[in-house]
Amino acid sequence: MNKQRRKDIEDVISKLEEVKSQIESIQEEEYEAYSSLPDSIQDSERGEAMSENADDLETASSDLDDIISNLQDIIDR
Repeated sequence: MNKQRRKDIEDVISKLEEVKSQIESIQEEEYEAYSSLPDSIQDSERGEAMSENADDLETASSDLDDIISNLQDIIDR
């Protein structure tokens, strides 16, 4: 892989890390909002949706970690 393509991938990694950080921030906000709900609302459909949203955002963040790692492996070869 030439220098330019490596640089292009590094730029993509940088952008993905920024997106990952934003997703983590949103996930934390959603989880905090869920945690501050009374138990009766946490157990409701709305509360369950908020919990699922936080979990799905955490999964998305983890998936981005995998993508970033794969891209870094490409650069390191």
